[in-house]
Amino acid sequence: MAPGALSGYGPSVSPVRRCSRTACSQPAVFTLTYVYADSTAVLGPLATYAEPHCYDLCAEHAERLTAPRGWEVVRLPNEAAQPTTDDLEALANAVREAAKPASSGDEPVGQGVEVGRRGHLRVLRSAQPQRDR
Repeated sequence: MAPGALSGYGPSVSPVRRCSRTACSQPAVFTLTYVYADSTAVLGPLATYAEPHCYDLCAEHAERLTAPRGWEVVRLPNEAAQPTTDDLEALANAVREAAKPASSGDEPVGQGVEVGRRGHLRVLRSAQPQRDR
């Protein structure tokens, strides 16, 4: 018997999760969960793990999703968006800065004054050193 010929084992198994809809072979990008107590269907980003009471959906089926009469559909933002060039550049600069060896005159890491924000990133300005009079 050839390697991977056993059903469900070996290289023939794809690590990509597929849409739960019958006869759909598209990759899943959203997860649908029903909250029966609130009569709500929650459609969010693909869950980290496949859960038995959740349904993975492709983009097409997620877009066409409707809920039963009297139910509400809550669509959470898909956080799988690609980072922008600005985000990647800011991250690279932060890594470079953190990798620099500290000189004797530098302030401890984490000291500074916040002067702005861009999304989840903060812009810090070094606090002025206190001088003895």
